[in-house]
Amino acid sequence: MTMFVEIHGHATHVALDGPPGAPAILLMHSLATSLHVWDAQAEALARGLRVVRFDLRGHGLTEPSTTPFTIEDLAADALAVLDACGITAAHVGGVSIGGMVAQAVAALAPARVRSLILCDTALALPPPAMWRQRAATARADGLAGLVDGTMARWVSPAYAASPAGRGLRAGFLCTPTEGYAAAAEALALADLTTTTSRLRVPALVVVGEADPSTPVAAAEALRAAIPGAELVVIPRALHLPLVEQPAAVTAAIHAFLTPDDAALADAGARVRAEVLGAEHVARAAAATTALDRDFQAFITRAAWGGVWARPHFDRRTRSIITLALLAALGHDHELALHIRAMKHTGASHADLSELLLHVAIYAGVPAANTALRIAKQVVEETA
Repeated sequence: MTMFVEIHGHATHVALDGPPGAPAILLMHSLATSLHVWDAQAEALARGLRVVRFDLRGHGLTEPSTTPFTIEDLAADALAVLDACGITAAHVGGVSIGGMVAQAVAALAPARVRSLILCDTALALPPPAMWRQRAATARADGLAGLVDGTMARWVSPAYAASPAGRGLRAGFLCTPTEGYAAAAEALALADLTTTTSRLRVPALVVVGEADPSTPVAAAEALRAAIPGAELVVIPRALHLPLVEQPAAVTAAIHAFLTPDDAALADAGARVRAEVLGAEHVARAAAATTALDRDFQAFITRAAWGGVWARPHFDRRTRSIITLALLAALGHDHELALHIRAMKHTGASHADLSELLLHVAIYAGVPAANTALRIAKQVVEETA
C-alpha cells in the first residue's frame, strides 16, 4: 500500500509492503530516483518482512523542501516515517545518498536500528565543489544537461538502452530541479566519518565492482569504519546494481539477514522473546536447572535462531505452520503455548479455525477436536 504522511512539513510519499507485524526493513533511494529503485528487492523481501520505503524530500511524489537541509535532516525524516508506520526498530538500508542517510539514522537513534544495509555509498562523497556545481547547473539549466553523464555512472550502456533503463532515465528527468539541487548541496556538506566510526551495529556493505561514483575503495573504507561489517562486491556492476543486477543484491541482503551459526543464539533469544513474550521467556530462564540448561540453549539456537529468525516466512505464517503441526502431532502443552503467542505473531482466531479444518482432513478429526478444546480453554483464559 502507499500513503502520504506529514513529515516535518512535507507531504511524504510512503510505500508499505509485507505483513503487518513482521520485522521491518526501511529502504532509502538514491539521488534523482524514487522509492521504486528498490522495487525488485521490496517484492522479494516482503515475503517475510515489513518493507518500508519513502521518497526523499523533492523526489518522487514527496514535496520539495523550501529551505536547505542536511543528511541528518533526512535521517530525522526517516525516523519520523518509522514513527508514522508504528515501527519501533528496523533494519535500515539505502543506496548512495540513501546509504548516507541510513548511517545518519543509526548515529541519531542506534537503538532503533537492527542492522545497516549500505549499497554503493560512502562515508563522504568529495569534492564538495562538484556537488555545488551540479546543484548550480540543475537550477540554471535543468537536469537534461546532467542526465547522460549520470546514466553512464549508474548502469551499463546495454541496460541504459533497455526499456527499464529508459524508464530510469525518465525518472531522473522528472525529478524536481530544486529537489535534486538541495540534495546535492546536502551531499556537499556530508562527512559521516566520525559518527559512522562510532557505530556498533551489524552492517552489510554492497558495491558494484565498476562503480565510478562510490568505488570499491570507498566501500572498503566504509566496511573498515564499522567493526564486523561485511562487504559484498557485485561483479561487473556500476553504481546501481540493485536495478541492473537485482537478484545479486537481493541474495546478498537475504544472506546477511539470515543468522549464521555464530549469531543463532542471540537471534534465537531475541525472536523467542518477541514471539512467546518476554515474561514467558524470563520465567523459563528462571526455572532452568543443570538438567535442562543445555536443552534450553539448543532450542533457542536451533528452533528460534535457526528457523524462526529466517526472513523467508513472516511471523504469522510461521505461527500458522507451527500451530497446525503441533495440533496434528498431539503436542498439547506446546499447542497451548503457541495459541497464547498468537497475540505477538499476528495470527488470528480466524486463522486458527481455518488451520484446524486442515488438521481435521489431513491428521484426523480426533486431533482437530482435541486442538479445538485446548484453543477454547486458552481463549477463555486470555479473554
